[in-house]
Amino acid sequence: MLPASRHSGPPGGPEYHRDTFPYSLPPLARFEAEAVPLDPAPEIWITDTTFRDGQQSRAPYSPEQIADLFGLLSALGGPRGMIRQSEFFLYTAKDRRAVELCQRLDLPYPEITGWIRATLDDYRLVREAELKETGILASISDYHVFRKLGSDRQTVLDQYRRVVEAALADGVVPRVHLEDATRADVQGVVVPFVRQLMELGEQAGIQVKIRYPDTLGVGVPHPNAALPRGIPRLTRALRRDAGVPSEALEYHGQNDLDAIVPNAVSAWLYGASANNCTLLGIGERSGNTPIESLVFWLISLTGETHGIETRVITEIADYYRAMGEPIDARLPLVGADFNVTRAGIHADGLIKDEEIYNPFDSARLLGRPPRVAITDKSGAAGLLMWIRDHRPDLAEGLTKQDGRLRLIGDAVVQEYSAGRMTSLSDDEVERLVDSAFESVPHRMV
Repeated sequence: MLPASRHSGPPGGPEYHRDTFPYSLPPLARFEAEAVPLDPAPEIWITDTTFRDGQQSRAPYSPEQIADLFGLLSALGGPRGMIRQSEFFLYTAKDRRAVELCQRLDLPYPEITGWIRATLDDYRLVREAELKETGILASISDYHVFRKLGSDRQTVLDQYRRVVEAALADGVVPRVHLEDATRADVQGVVVPFVRQLMELGEQAGIQVKIRYPDTLGVGVPHPNAALPRGIPRLTRALRRDAGVPSEALEYHGQNDLDAIVPNAVSAWLYGASANNCTLLGIGERSGNTPIESLVFWLISLTGETHGIETRVITEIADYYRAMGEPIDARLPLVGADFNVTRAGIHADGLIKDEEIYNPFDSARLLGRPPRVAITDKSGAAGLLMWIRDHRPDLAEGLTKQDGRLRLIGDAVVQEYSAGRMTSLSDDEVERLVDSAFESVPHRMV
């Protein structure tokens, strides 16, 4: 394992952490000898960015679709608002129409919030929408400060502060988004800047909120992981060094290196109350933290549902399919095949006791009992399970030893011996079952 780096950039110049981000290799994971102590937030919840970050990797939603999905988010989060807020663009007439439609629903949760760049022109849109809270983009790494903005640290931080002060003067809660925090100079820039924001909020009598995005998905969830990549250490720095209360601290993840859910969970475990997510994980590039996954992790970590209606997850997936949104069949919780087995040994276990190969009661929690798809690997157990699910009229007293299952199994194997590569459809299996049971009406053992 690579030790933590003590390198820093030239005084006043950019810090690119080249020993961690060489660019010619994947980002390198570095570790401290001392682990960050577990420090979970007293309360945890989810916030939504489906209609902001989630619109940056797909065809834009219509205002009506946004209103429909907003209603489903409210139903999923339940009466206690475990999906507490949802953020919206405010730039176009269509954006504002979506906000108006959601406001008309008059739902207690999620709270509608804005998202703007750190300019006073953008902040005018928040005033016009009469929102009580807005996200403010504050790109914080030197990659953004020097290369994207073509500026320097002091200049850009002063600009961010001006917009925060304008919001505070209007009684609007600023939620400052520290873009690219996991490649930033945490102790040299992030912590001092956030301390100043906490002081501004204290003077105004308004709690400034901090979102820390892992913008390129480079975060590492391990408690020994070094800054700036270590999510536990970064969370502690914001909590303990910068003085952000847990309830004002929100993590936002990206999935570029496929660690998005562990990183989100570690943010909760080390002090952040809020996790910012999207429906189905749809978001820029490889996506954001999936709301449906975090719903299950929230219940897992707290031991109760808090009024969350998990079956709404299936309604949401069905809504996306009706919109024509492709959903990977193997995507956890929402994919068409997420709890479908093709292995005969798994089917055999499910027949004996569903808990053997099903990690939770998916029928009760999602309205989706475990299913089987038939291939040449399904065997008699897979066929028996398929018949129990699809043809209960034939299943009574049926066992794996029934000769008719052997006839069906032989026909399936012949299909694959002839070059078939895909699972049989339910209609195809139905025809094979009907043929076997009509030609041999009594079981052959």
